[in-house]
Amino acid sequence: MDRKIERKGLSKKTVYTITGIAALIILIGSSIYYTSGGSKLNVEAERITISEVKKGAFKEFIPVNGIVLPQTTIYLDAVEGGRVEEKLVEDGANVKKGQPILRLSNTDLELSLVNQQTSVYNLLTQMQIAKNAAQQNTTQKLNQKTDVESAYKEAKRIYDLNKYLYEQKAIGLQEFKQAENNYNYQMERMNLTDRILKQDVSSNTQQVSQAQQSYQGSQNALGVMRKKVGDLVVRAPVDGQLTSLDAEIGQSKNKGERLGQIDITDGYKVRVDVDEHYISRVFIGLMGEATVAGKAYKLKITKVYTQVNNGRFQVDMLFVDGVPEGIRRGQTLQIGLALSDETQALLLSKGGFFQQTGGSWVYKVTSDGSKAYKVDVQLGRQNPDYYEVLNGLQPGDKIVTSSYENYGNMQELVIKK
Repeated sequence: MDRKIERKGLSKKTVYTITGIAALIILIGSSIYYTSGGSKLNVEAERITISEVKKGAFKEFIPVNGIVLPQTTIYLDAVEGGRVEEKLVEDGANVKKGQPILRLSNTDLELSLVNQQTSVYNLLTQMQIAKNAAQQNTTQKLNQKTDVESAYKEAKRIYDLNKYLYEQKAIGLQEFKQAENNYNYQMERMNLTDRILKQDVSSNTQQVSQAQQSYQGSQNALGVMRKKVGDLVVRAPVDGQLTSLDAEIGQSKNKGERLGQIDITDGYKVRVDVDEHYISRVFIGLMGEATVAGKAYKLKITKVYTQVNNGRFQVDMLFVDGVPEGIRRGQTLQIGLALSDETQALLLSKGGFFQQTGGSWVYKVTSDGSKAYKVDVQLGRQNPDYYEVLNGLQPGDKIVTSSYENYGNMQELVIKK
């Protein structure tokens, strides 16, 4: 008689093994599916930002910050070193050109001035003595010339007379020759006296000229010394406002040390910090725009400081159409610095997507707004509001511009409203 054989069910261990294998297969399949070209992801419409590509005016500019400064600042330095004896004006006061600000003392300079004055007075006394001696010498020589001229005239008279008498045979040759020799002697003597007198006049003139030059040099040195002592009183070189006065009574200030500055308040400039990345694109004449009290003001770069510190360089900008009312020194302005002229371009609003894509692709929304899929794009210049679209998009296209951080490599987004 045949016996019925009962079928035994699968053991629990076998079931668990089969279930695990199936789960693993499903997981692998899901991974392959979601990493493949057809991967999708559901997103909530209210959690994304969608922007429309449009055509419009584009200007490349960068936001920068600037500090308002006086257009002209004159620095006060100690021309001569010394001890601060008196402060005649307080920091922040308005001053006039030539107005005393500080008084310093320097005993070495003051003593040098006294010595220089004494030297000049001594030289002047010596000049006067030498001048008197020269005049006396000249007077003496003039008296001698008078005597010589008198002797010459007498010798000439006797010579002329004896010559006539000799020609008339009234006197002998010996007497005539004696008169002739005396006449020639007195004539030579007078010529010699004239030459000596001329030499004396020339010598005196030269000595006087040299003495005057020496005296003038000493006077100039005295003038310089007086100016150095006068520079111990620090005066305002221009009209303006005294700022940053760094001096207290009793302090010692070295020659050339900075004491403060005077701001000429008839105009203002803006000192702007710019990232060194733009140093090759920033030059004199570039324009910018700042808003002050709700009104836009244009500014122009007038000077570029090419030295880079901490990754930034500086430029000076001036207001083009007048300075804003109520603006103050040290005030900070936000300026849009234009790096290009205004042109027509295809524009895409800026957003967090750029951090993940670098501008090489975006999620483009379908016409019915239910999906968004990857498209390759090419972006160009940018400003704080827009990217310039060079390729891959058309006016009217709608793009997801919020962050793509959580989307991974999804090819398609399903937008749930």
